[in-house]
Amino acid sequence: MRMPWRPSPAESRRLARVAGAASAAAAVAVAPEAVAVPADRRAAAFFDVDNTMMMGASMYHFAKGLTARKFFSNRDLANFAWQQIRFRVRGVEHPEDVRAARENALSFAKGIAVDEVVRLGEEIYDEVMAERIWAGTRALAQLHLDAGQRVWLVTATPVELAQIIAQRLGLTGALGTVSEVVAGRYTGRLVGEMMHGEAKAEAVKALAAQEGLALARCSAYSDSTNDLPMLSLVGKPVAINPDADLRAVAREQGWQIRDFRTGRKAARIGVPTTLVAGALAGGIAGGLAVRRRLGS
Repeated sequence: MRMPWRPSPAESRRLARVAGAASAAAAVAVAPEAVAVPADRRAAAFFDVDNTMMMGASMYHFAKGLTARKFFSNRDLANFAWQQIRFRVRGVEHPEDVRAARENALSFAKGIAVDEVVRLGEEIYDEVMAERIWAGTRALAQLHLDAGQRVWLVTATPVELAQIIAQRLGLTGALGTVSEVVAGRYTGRLVGEMMHGEAKAEAVKALAAQEGLALARCSAYSDSTNDLPMLSLVGKPVAINPDADLRAVAREQGWQIRDFRTGRKAARIGVPTTLVAGALAGGIAGGLAVRRRLGS
């Protein structure tokens, strides 16, 4: 049996750097009226999205919106939900799962128009996602804005959807997974890797260099130990709705912990963002492709 290809540690680091640089380059100020002249030019805040800024996985909510538009069946959506539950029970993201999710996403994305995804993303955010923003986390982001600091989302979600979320929340912009685009359509290839783990840290470092930020004066917020590389970069890391492992690390390191959930069952294990984003991106792209082939 042929063993699946795995990048070497050196290649993984290279892909993370490429992904980080691409994400920083794609990061645009999507709410310039809110932060046109930041009073504090050396400080910024970086917020994870899934389970940190938003209840659940943003890509799942996007898929739910597409289901309402008949791009998916209810059975497809149930399968997506089951994937989330299964990975929550396992509690960690395995390299083979990440690889499979990545390949699933890329195999379907080829040929999809970026404008189509953006249009649907705007509609679905307003219909499905807006009500799932954690008020407490949004208030923390507003404190940074009020202090004259820039606020960026950092997420495995595709950068186009991440920027919509940032725009709707009045934030500065977003660092997300960057897909290669030619003539306005996805080629089916990523630029580097998914925005996950070390790639998030590389994106934050690249953006800090680009924007003249002092990372020691910056803050970062996340629910998952997968974001420890990003959290460890900044002077003020904060655990938001943390999974069990991140809660333990935060207590050991003396980091602030904020939990806006109301039930302990919701606090057991965080959603593995990369897997959800990868698997759903593949399904979403496939749904769009089927829709296009059917001429609807």
